[in-house]
Amino acid sequence: MTKHSSNSLPLPAVANAAEPSPWWRGAAIYQIYPRSFQDTNGDGVGDLAGITQRLDYVARLGVDAIWISPFFQSPMDDFGYDVSDYCAVDPIFGTLDDFDALVARAHELGLKVTVDQVYAHTSEQHDWFKESRQSRDNPKADWYVWVDPKPDGSPPSNWQSVFGGPAWRWDARRCQYYLHNFLASQPQMNAHNPDVQQALLDVMRFWLDRGVDGFRIDALNFLMHDPAMRDNPPAPYDGRRRTRPFDYQLKIYNQSHPGIVGFIERIRALCDSYGAVFTVAEVGGDLAETEMKAFTQGETHLNSAYGFDFLYAPAITPALVRDVLAKWPDAPGIGWPSWAFENHDAPRALSRWCAPEQIDSFGRLKAVLFASLRGNIIIYQGEELGLTQVDIPFEQLQDPEAIANWPLTLSRDGVRTPMPWATQSPNGGFSDAAPWLPVGEENAARAVDRQEQDDASLLHLTRQLLALRRENPALLLGDFEVLLADDARLVVRRTAAAAGQSVMGIFNLSDQPAGWPAEMPVGGRVLTTVNGAQFGLLPPFAAMLVEQGN
Repeated sequence: MTKHSSNSLPLPAVANAAEPSPWWRGAAIYQIYPRSFQDTNGDGVGDLAGITQRLDYVARLGVDAIWISPFFQSPMDDFGYDVSDYCAVDPIFGTLDDFDALVARAHELGLKVTVDQVYAHTSEQHDWFKESRQSRDNPKADWYVWVDPKPDGSPPSNWQSVFGGPAWRWDARRCQYYLHNFLASQPQMNAHNPDVQQALLDVMRFWLDRGVDGFRIDALNFLMHDPAMRDNPPAPYDGRRRTRPFDYQLKIYNQSHPGIVGFIERIRALCDSYGAVFTVAEVGGDLAETEMKAFTQGETHLNSAYGFDFLYAPAITPALVRDVLAKWPDAPGIGWPSWAFENHDAPRALSRWCAPEQIDSFGRLKAVLFASLRGNIIIYQGEELGLTQVDIPFEQLQDPEAIANWPLTLSRDGVRTPMPWATQSPNGGFSDAAPWLPVGEENAARAVDRQEQDDASLLHLTRQLLALRRENPALLLGDFEVLLADDARLVVRRTAAAAGQSVMGIFNLSDQPAGWPAEMPVGGRVLTTVNGAQFGLLPPFAAMLVEQGN
């Protein structure tokens, strides 16, 4: 019997194994940022046809689904997260026919298709906002958050924008302020309005009717505001450098309204009417854990949520993994988690978590750890290649947040650089034209074609790990228990009691050799080992997965 350390977490109750799991439970989901995946028309920007062209590669990875970042009609002030028509494809990405072809090909390959939905705000170019701003009594006058000024003409509250400065913009047509939690060109929708909710549900139905299998809902906790317009209180200083006025407040009233849960129930009811549709929320901010659980609790809310626990962590430690996973036990009323180490908004994990000379070895450790987590795992394009953050000079920046807050905010452009497909091809095989962002020399050297030829590459390891995850019930759906988390070592156990399987994972997250922990038995069937790990021996960044009987 395995010995437990003093910091061991209790083994949670096992779910009823007789109940079939929906396709998304335990899924590996591959995020595609369309602008940077594959360009087929020579304009330097990726497109939907490029995604379709590369779907065979994605399917060979062994993922269950793709998540496509916004491709909807947009002026691209925030690169698609400012939607001007929810039911149209922006011409830069192609047409609705191109999208239909993408879905058809994905389904042929056994891939589910998840798309982004941005409901908290639209572009100022959306027809809904154009009508809303014309007067105070038109049919869409109350579709956005409009408020009179205070008697002195100042904004109605002290709320601040994520991208810097006040979250209010004066509009001379209505002689009112409108709310924008992000760019001024991204006016906040008034989701308290039932007509707005119905319009958004109609958008969701439009994409479901085109064969979409799931939705990632952007910035969901920004969906509703406090109608009383109360000021946010100041945030206690936590010792970290504050780079935006937004960081000086506790964001209590400009977001996180309890009414969001009621709209979530309407989303779930609609999705359930189409079958096993996957819904996952992006949730960040001061109340992220509380909101994620509220948004996913029970059978009438969203299927899953993911936060920023790993996305912005400057280092990954055994204690971090222990503490984050402990928030999501397999217990009644607790939703199913999703995890991301990287995405289009956060710096590349390898650039945050290790030194440049450690990238290859740490990348292998990171991949094994990621595949070991209980929940869904979301792989950002190029993560399977070990891509790093590209340093984009100011004159080449595209990211509006980075431009506005230069040099205090790290550019999101560095993680949005084009996917490198071929080392020797111009622009890494991404485009025949100059790409919208540079590929980056280091990432070009990690291109797909080079790693395909190397059986020891991170790409091959990722495929092996995703296959292990699919084939082993303990890794796919089993309970997660931390047996040891000290300064360097992490020992976890995944258990699928109904399948009679237990898998132990041991990780040395340090760059120094570590002693073999008493919590890890010496014996069992080795599923995978990296960086020289073997029974009794843990070199720097070593990792092992070992199957044991229950």
